[in-house]
Amino acid sequence: MPHARPEDLAPGGGGRWPFSARGFASERWGDMEVGFTRAAGARDCTELYRAGGMPGGVCPCPHYGYIFSGTIRATYPGTETPDETATAGEAYFFPAGHVLIYEEATEALEINPAFALGQCMDAIERAAARGAK
Repeated sequence: MPHARPEDLAPGGGGRWPFSARGFASERWGDMEVGFTRAAGARDCTELYRAGGMPGGVCPCPHYGYIFSGTIRATYPGTETPDETATAGEAYFFPAGHVLIYEEATEALEINPAFALGQCMDAIERAAARGAK
């Protein structure tokens, strides 16, 4: 059975997502992707999702996680779903159809459906290759 410390996960998903390697490490375990995100500061992912070609400019992956430090806000554009905010010491679930906003420097561990996370990360890589921030 796989196991790892967050800091031991493979940068950028073991090379699958090289532009994300500095702030994201992950490994695929069965049909799930275990990932550790380190956002160095505040970051709004709206432009990355749009520039990466995510349908509707929103993330197609449901995220299940735990925040070690920092704050993540999920917005749900085009819906009446209110923003959700998770902070250090909290577990969270953000359903598909969101935009993530890191309110400050943040460290979070997530266990997500691998296929859906792959769609998200592939889009972020496309956006990064085009110079989107």
